[in-house]
This record gives sequence, structure tokens and C-alpha cells, in this order.
Amino acid sequence: MQLIEPILADVAAVTAIRRDIHAHPELCFQEVRTADLIAKALTDWGIPVHRGLGTTGVVGIVRNGSSSRAVGLRADIDALPMTEHNTFAHASQHPGKMHACGHDGHTAMLLAAAKHLSTNRQFDGTVYLVFQPAEEGGGGAREMIKDGLFEKFPMEAIFGAHNWPGMAVGQFAVSPGPMMASSNEFTITVRGKGSHAALPHLGVDPMPVACQMVMAFQTIITRNRNPVDPGVISVTMIHGGEALNVVPDACQIRGTVRTFSLETLDLIEARMRTVAEHTCAAFGATCDFHFGRNYPPTVNHAAETDFVKGVLAGVVGAEKVTPFQPTMGAEDFSFFLQAKPGCYFMIGNGDGAHREGGHGLGPCMLHNPSYDFNDDLIPLGATAWVRIAEQWLARPR
Repeated sequence: MQLIEPILADVAAVTAIRRDIHAHPELCFQEVRTADLIAKALTDWGIPVHRGLGTTGVVGIVRNGSSSRAVGLRADIDALPMTEHNTFAHASQHPGKMHACGHDGHTAMLLAAAKHLSTNRQFDGTVYLVFQPAEEGGGGAREMIKDGLFEKFPMEAIFGAHNWPGMAVGQFAVSPGPMMASSNEFTITVRGKGSHAALPHLGVDPMPVACQMVMAFQTIITRNRNPVDPGVISVTMIHGGEALNVVPDACQIRGTVRTFSLETLDLIEARMRTVAEHTCAAFGATCDFHFGRNYPPTVNHAAETDFVKGVLAGVVGAEKVTPFQPTMGAEDFSFFLQAKPGCYFMIGNGDGAHREGGHGLGPCMLHNPSYDFNDDLIPLGATAWVRIAEQWLARPR
């Protein structure tokens, strides 16, 4: 493993920053203290800072030489609305808020890289350090783009990373094409006509209509979707009725749809609408159909992925850079990849053995109240960021 020695020397200080952020989690678009901490660290290291994109975003600018070339490195900074079960010293001080996805660690890795890039400017061009708010449901990447991220800071490509529990420390995983799925949600209100439960013929019962609809949705996956292009329809809520002996006027169906391609997403949305409306019509009911698209699929660009694989292989060896099996989870780095070439990769967070006394029970998985980021990743992730920036700016345009 080829780690950068000055980064190793700074690990203790950056770890302290990481644990400070972990102890003071902030939810999407509320990351004021976190942004202040990031901006102060960058400024102390002589890095100019731009603030306010996406409400609480921070962009650090590290320039050297005369080249107009530029590359972007991104870390997410927000926490989750969860109560932490850990009791160690750096556990969340704010009930109902927790860094259960490792964004505190992502921030620390990029800060460690930022310090090294500032004090060892062995590149010709500009590195933009993008500290993005509101990944957890707020679409902070989209909001930074709307606020002019790529106009104010023109970059050739942008790169992002996420820790991955269960994968050994010292390993990376990345693949071209889909890495994570689109995230979408639907709400369907089935409207019938209420009646006494003993006299159902006098009304239009929305409940069996909803049941028929839910079962029919699965035929979209098995009979309309191309079998080699993954897709998931999950109905997770059916709400209706207030009394055992009353047929309600309406009921509501809610759930989520995940796909790796926008074409399949278009198909599923259109077919769900048709199934919902025609099922209701067949039973004499009507419906209100709402389909919300949250995050598009995270799709890596082939050339940039090949580049990242080569850089990571130089850090840990080619045998420790493995293909990533795409997950139906979602990630708003997808918005960046729709606007710019780039690559999103995974860094192994281990199996949880790093957790100190005072951690909660259960596996150290993402979005788990017993999760904690593995600080052993900080020098490795920072080294990867530095090498990606240096080698990108050194390669032919």
C-alpha cells in the first residue's frame, strides 16, 4: 500500500476533526457548524473558500502553475435523522441526528487530501474541493448545480467516493456504468364510495381495488420490463379505513421504484399509471396518481472509471481494486455525473472490528444506529484523492 507519508503524519489531527463532526451531526441544508469547521480548516491551510452553493455547501480552490485545467473532488457532509445507539466519547450529542452513513469520514478524507495538496502542490492546474450538503434526501448536488457550481468552477471531471462496510480496509470497488439506482416514490389515492360493511353493494369499495392494483404492478416487472435491465417496485404502505364495519371512501397506496436506467424508469412509471387508472375504472372507482422522481441512477463514465481504476491500483495494487456489484440504494452524486464526466467508487470500511467499546449492538452497516466510520480509511482515502487529482491534471487533455 503506497500511502503518502505527510498525510500519515496528520492522521491524528484529522481524526479529531472527523470525531468532532460525528459528535455534532447536522441534517440536510442545516450543516452550518460543519461548513464553518470545513471552511476554517481550509482557510488555515491557505486554501481560498467559496460558501453558500446549495445553501451550506463549501468549495475549496487549490491552484498551482499556469494551466487552465481543473478537476473536482466531492465529499458529502450531512447526517441522518436517526438516534445513535453508540455511547463512546464522540457519539452524537444531538438525539435524533447521527452520522450513520460515514459522511463525517468522507469529509475527513477530503480535508486530509486538501491539506496535502495545499502544502505539496505537485500539479499544474486547479483542484476544486466540493463539500456538498444534503445528500440524504435533500438533493444537495442538484442544488449546488442550480446555484452555478460548474459555471463558477469549471472542471473537466468530478469524482466521488463512499465507504462500504463489509469490504476489507485496503480494498476499493468500482465499475463502469450503473453503480447505484434511481430513487423514486409513488402515492396513489384510490377513490370509491363509502358504505356500511354489511351493505357493500351500495358503495364502491376501494380496498379490493388497491389489492388488485398492487398485484398487477408486479406484472410490470415480470412481463413489461426487459429482464436484463433491473427494476424494483415495492409497495410499502396501504392506508385506509377507520372502523371495522365501514367501507371507506378512499385508501392510499405508497411505495418506491428503483432502476438502473431512465428508460426502464419511464416504462415503469407509464405502466403503473395505466394499471392504476384502468384497474380503478374496471371497478367503478377513480384514482389520483403521483409519481415523484428523487435521484437518477448513478452511472459512471467508462473512460473516467478506467482512469480511477488505474490510480487506485497504483495505491493498493490491482488485485485490491475489484468490480462493484451495483446496489439498489441511491446517491445524489448522480446529478453531478449527469452534468460532467466522472466516476464514483467505493472504499472498504471493514467488518466493524474497528469500533471501540461503547458501540451499539449489530453489524456496522450503513444507516445503522450502531455504525461508526473506520478512521483507518482517512490516510488511504486522502492518498487516493491526492493521486486522482495529480494524475488527472498530468494526463493528456
